[in-house]
Amino acid sequence: MRIAYISTNSGITAVIDGQQYTITSDNPSYRQVIDAIREQASADEIALLFRTANAVRRYAKGAIEVAEDGSALFYKGEEINNVVVDRILGFMSDGLPVDPLIKFLERLLANPSRRSVEELYKFLEHGKMPITEAGTFLAYKGVNDDYTDVHSGRFSNRVGIVNSMPRNQVNDDFRVGCSVGFHVGSLEYATGWGSRTVIVEVDPADVVSVPDDCSCQKLRTCKYQVIEDYAGALNDNFARAKSPYANVAADFADDDDDDDNY
Repeated sequence: MRIAYISTNSGITAVIDGQQYTITSDNPSYRQVIDAIREQASADEIALLFRTANAVRRYAKGAIEVAEDGSALFYKGEEINNVVVDRILGFMSDGLPVDPLIKFLERLLANPSRRSVEELYKFLEHGKMPITEAGTFLAYKGVNDDYTDVHSGRFSNRVGIVNSMPRNQVNDDFRVGCSVGFHVGSLEYATGWGSRTVIVEVDPADVVSVPDDCSCQKLRTCKYQVIEDYAGALNDNFARAKSPYANVAADFADDDDDDDNY
């Protein structure tokens, strides 16, 4: 089979074995098609990549399975929630590496509570939290001027500090807003909470509950690490945990008791 194609700023049109294929530059599969052409992949493979499902297979290097009709994605037999599907397509479109997403899915499966996992999806969807290289995610936390937690003043939140407690001590009832556990949240939630805001890293496996009193914009976790002082809204797609404000996309393109509500 022979391939002829024209590439413009708006997309690619290719003729493969007499059949015309078109993909726009804002399609998540666009980069996969471009890469396959540059790598001189077979015409058969390039033709398949014009379908997003096939592009996802190539991007994930076999780690993510796709339903035959392309209607669902699976990881280790578990159907992937649409929130994560959107992240996968976003990563593909931005030319970011797939490894952080695979690690994120691994950490999700390590969470012992199915309900916690389902609730976390809602938080990630509303809060637009970036995923890190380690498969964790970043969030915001409002604290006092001296970096102590607003409610008890007992926990430091200076950069590098890791705060943790036994998971079974954290309230796992989403119907209860303020209760036992460490709270982190979206930018809107955190900046309206304390006099100072910090960036924190959370393992999906450590998420216990997402209270519904704040439109899913905060969560309770049994552990988190303070990464950096707040210096503006984070990129809502991907971030290096130790340097959340780095321009990673460009890099990879080139290569009931309020006292217990901490």
